[in-house]
Amino acid sequence: MAKRNGFQNDLEALYRRLLEMGVLVENAVHASVESLVQLDAAKAKTVIRNDTQVDVMETEIEDRAVHLLSMQKPSSQDLRLISSITKVVTDLERIADNATNIAEVALRLEGQTLIKPLVDIPRMAECSVNMLHDALQALIQRDTAMARAVAARDDEVDDIYARLCDELLGLMERHRNPTMMAQCVHLMFVARYLERIGDHSTNICERAVYLVNGKQVRLG
Repeated sequence: MAKRNGFQNDLEALYRRLLEMGVLVENAVHASVESLVQLDAAKAKTVIRNDTQVDVMETEIEDRAVHLLSMQKPSSQDLRLISSITKVVTDLERIADNATNIAEVALRLEGQTLIKPLVDIPRMAECSVNMLHDALQALIQRDTAMARAVAARDDEVDDIYARLCDELLGLMERHRNPTMMAQCVHLMFVARYLERIGDHSTNICERAVYLVNGKQVRLG
């Protein structure tokens, strides 16, 4: 019994570490978009530098998950949880990579005047980060209804992405200025990174459903 209790304590600690990683990644996305809107090179460099911490946490969590699997024969529920954790950390690491990519765009645009006030990109970021936060909450609470509702919100992110790309392509066609065209391309990449964050959040929702009922689902 003592061994089993120790296993459960370690499993709960692993779960908490996953949630700490989630908070770190949420903050990275917020900071990366702020660095772009403000063209703040110092903030962008901080986001890029902090990505190493996310990578370290991913490796740590995966190693601890493997160790837990080797400790004793886990129950089917424990296996689902450990499997879900290892999948979710991969999505979190990729979200952090997208935040880093956005920060790198901010560095490339340093010193330029933005072609237009950035409204849709912060809106996309807010939607995507809220999805991520709520997807993790659905995982914590084992709430499949919440997971499905969060995943459905990815349509809003996709809609903003499509509208923004159309607008940027229109600007490129009208102005034909090389600097402006290059900036439009960079901003379309940013929109794509934010759209991918919504997709990864949807993946986390799918893991929340799997954790509860043991069934693989596609919510995207």
